[in-house]
Amino acid sequence: MDKVFKALADSSRRQLLDEPFKKNGQTLNELCDHLEMTRQSVTKNLLILEEANLIYIDWQGRNKIHYLNVEPIGEIYDRWISKYDRDRIEALLELKKQLEAE
Repeated sequence: MDKVFKALADSSRRQLLDEPFKKNGQTLNELCDHLEMTRQSVTKNLLILEEANLIYIDWQGRNKIHYLNVEPIGEIYDRWISKYDRDRIEALLELKKQLEAE
């Protein structure tokens, strides 16, 4: 999980992750077309995202296709975010009950 947080800490990598979310399965050239980063920077950041298991690669002939892997983000949600959502939902349900009782 540390590698995921480290990878997500950089705004360029978060921006890069947005691209396969919009259209999953892109080549390096396709990813570069949508970003204001050099090809070398995109490649470097893709390697970090791949090490964090946020991107996975599928070779199609000579083309390296990059896909978003949402599983690590789901694990972060399950461990860190969902428990805070539960409190908000319970507070909203309680508020609704109070308003209905009036």
